[in-house]
Amino acid sequence: MRKPAELRSGKGHRDENFPVASRLIHRRHRAPILAFYEFVRTADDIADHPSLPERDKLALLGELEDALLGKGTDSREAERLRAVLAERGLSSRHAQDLLTAFRMDVTKRRYQDWNDLIGYCTFSAMPVGRFVLDVHGESRATWPANDALCAALQVINHLQDCGEDYRRLDRVYIPLDALERHGAKVEELAAAEASPGLRRCIRDLAERTSILLRDAEPFSAAIADLRLGLEVAAIQRLARTLTGMLMERDPLSERVHLNKMGFAGTSMLGIIEGLSRRLARRAAPGGRTALDA
Repeated sequence: MRKPAELRSGKGHRDENFPVASRLIHRRHRAPILAFYEFVRTADDIADHPSLPERDKLALLGELEDALLGKGTDSREAERLRAVLAERGLSSRHAQDLLTAFRMDVTKRRYQDWNDLIGYCTFSAMPVGRFVLDVHGESRATWPANDALCAALQVINHLQDCGEDYRRLDRVYIPLDALERHGAKVEELAAAEASPGLRRCIRDLAERTSILLRDAEPFSAAIADLRLGLEVAAIQRLARTLTGMLMERDPLSERVHLNKMGFAGTSMLGIIEGLSRRLARRAAPGGRTALDA
């Protein structure tokens, strides 16, 4: 059986839809976050491999977990993350939760309703933000807002890639009851253009995602670390922009991604908004933010 590293897709942290340990993040925190990313990316590429048998995927994910827990299997990515966790006194729980999500990706190809999908996001998305918060020593009081934002980012990715996921992996994250409610069928995801019913369904899910983003709105200003708070503000602005695009565009026939210039400009706007919110909180009676530290 092939080694986990041999199945890498070639995708790196700079290829993601949202910033991963950007230059905003302090240098002392970037290495742990990137070690976590490399481990997670390796596992994700295993789960998403189009031709690897299901049993091999599950076996390789098990090997990664064993290596992460120091049980003797060989994985550079797992060993690097294990060393980082030991150095920082952090738990492996977030990485193990993500491995649970990747096992779900291998074995579960349909989601019945919104709650079923959010249950998946509990393992596939929320632990990413929680790990970054733990690396920065942030309060767990920030977790509910983090969870809302991370779930929203995950749903955005699912909607952007809904056609490709179905064609390549027979994997459908759009809830089946949402498709039925709008008179659409799973098989329509293979088409070159979305049907009116599928467009309505995607728009409906984008609107539900915007509610998650509203729930997460206080998140960036609640983070004590200024640099991390500004990165989160940039991510929030990117997410709002992409959600708006999904309400207007057809992901089967149109590009629902930002180009480099759009990504940079939207991120900068988010950073400015994040600074403004922090300054407003500081100016309010009794207000205090990380700018006071």
